[in-house]
Amino acid sequence: MLGNRTNLPEAQAKGVAVNRQAADAFAANVLPVVRQIQAAGATTFRAIADALNNRGVRTARRGAWHDSTVRNLLARTD
Repeated sequence: MLGNRTNLPEAQAKGVAVNRQAADAFAANVLPVVRQIQAAGATTFRAIADALNNRGVRTARRGAWHDSTVRNLLARTD
């Protein structure tokens, strides 16, 4: 059997923490762009997502923006 099951909860907690830090860092980098888009008049998540896609900004997983990804980003930064 591969792996060490004796510390699985600890390893999972560390993985969650690393993922959270990476997501927080990504959100902090993208937030100024989102704030510029909002200042330019975009008020809905969909409008912000469209503006990010038009600018060529990619999500953390290199995908396209959707209203739900914008909503999640803004919820993370509040």
